[in-house]
Amino acid sequence: MIEFKMPSLGADMDEGTLLQWLIEPGSSVKRGQVVAVVDTAKAAVDVECWHDGTVLDLLLQPGDKVPVGTPIATLLEAGETAATARRPARAKPAATPSPVPTAAPTAAAVSRPRISPAARKRAAELGLEVSQLSGSGPQGAVTLQDVEKAARPAAPLDRNLAMRQAIGAAMSRSKREIPHYYLSEHIPLGPLMAWLQAHNAELPPEQRLLPGVALLKAIALALREYPQLNGFWQDGAFCPAPGIHLGVAIALRQGGLIAPALHDVADTPLSELMSELSELVRRARSGSLRSSELSDASLTVTQLGDQGVDAVFGVIYPPQVALVGVGRLAERPWVHDGQLCVMPSAQFSLAADHRASDGHYGARFLAEVRHLLQTPANL
Repeated sequence: MIEFKMPSLGADMDEGTLLQWLIEPGSSVKRGQVVAVVDTAKAAVDVECWHDGTVLDLLLQPGDKVPVGTPIATLLEAGETAATARRPARAKPAATPSPVPTAAPTAAAVSRPRISPAARKRAAELGLEVSQLSGSGPQGAVTLQDVEKAARPAAPLDRNLAMRQAIGAAMSRSKREIPHYYLSEHIPLGPLMAWLQAHNAELPPEQRLLPGVALLKAIALALREYPQLNGFWQDGAFCPAPGIHLGVAIALRQGGLIAPALHDVADTPLSELMSELSELVRRARSGSLRSSELSDASLTVTQLGDQGVDAVFGVIYPPQVALVGVGRLAERPWVHDGQLCVMPSAQFSLAADHRASDGHYGARFLAEVRHLLQTPANL
C-alpha cells in the first residue's frame, strides 16, 4: 500500500488546503496523472500522483488544511487488494483488573450550554447548533453577538498577504541557513542579438525567439559542465538534480512572485523552449500550474532587465544551491579587439551556496555562460 502525502511545493509551503479530488476510491491512477487541486499561499495547484495504482481511500475532504507530508490518500499497488493491504489489527493489551465502578452522573451533573434566550432563538433561526458555539459572556455564556459572529462567513483569504508572508519566511530561512557568495560578470551579447535578428527575420511574430530564452539555454548548457550548482542541499550534503530544470521567476499581476520549472532545458530546442516558456508564464498568471513545476526546479533564474535594473543579486531558494540573475540588456561602451565600440551587454550574477561550491567554481561557470553566448548558433 502506498501513502500519497500532501506534497511540498517549495520551501515557502508548510501546509496546503485540499480544494478538489479528481479521483475516487476504486479508480486507477497513472504516474504523472493530476489527481487533486491544492491551495497554497501562492496559487491553486494541480497535484500529480507519482505512482501507478488503484485508489483505496481518500483521507481528506475538500476544505481540509493539513501540513506538508500528511497522508491524504492511500493507493493499492499492483496485485494488492483492500484485504491484503490493510494492516492487521493491533493486539489488544493484556487484561487488567477492572477499576471499582463509580456512580453514573446524575441528571443534575450533566451541564447544558449557557445561552441567553435571545441568542438561543437567533441560533435556531440561523440553523446553528448551540453546542458548537463558543461563548464570550459571563462563565462562558453564548451571547447574541456570539451567534451573529458565528453566522458571518469567514473573511476571504488575502492571497497577496499570504504570499508575501510565505516568500518572507522562505527567504529568511535562506539567509539564515545558506552561506551565500556572490559573483557577477558583464557579458557581451552582440553575437547573440545579431543571430536572433537574422533567425527571426523570416518568422511570424508568434514564432520569433526572445533573448531571454537563449539566455536560459546557455545557463542550462553551462550547468552540464558545472553540475555542482544544479541540485539541492539536503541532510547535510549536496544532492545532484536528476535533470536541468530551471525555475523561472515570474511576477504575478496581482502581486508577488512564483518560480515554476522549465523541464530539461539543456535538451530542449530553442523554438520548443520559447513555446514552453510562453505557456508556463500564461499558466502561472492564470493559477493553473502543476505540482511538478513548483517542486522540480534545480536552479532558479531571475531576469529583471525588462524592469530597467542593471543587476540583480538574488537570494537562493532552498533547498537549491544557486541562483542566476540577469540585468538589463542594453548598449554600453565596450572595448573589442583593442577598439572602443558600442556593444549590447548584460550583467549576469551568481548567488551560490558555499557548502556546495566555491567562488573559483562559480567564476568558471559564469565564464562558460559567456563563452556559449558568443556562438549562439550552437545553442
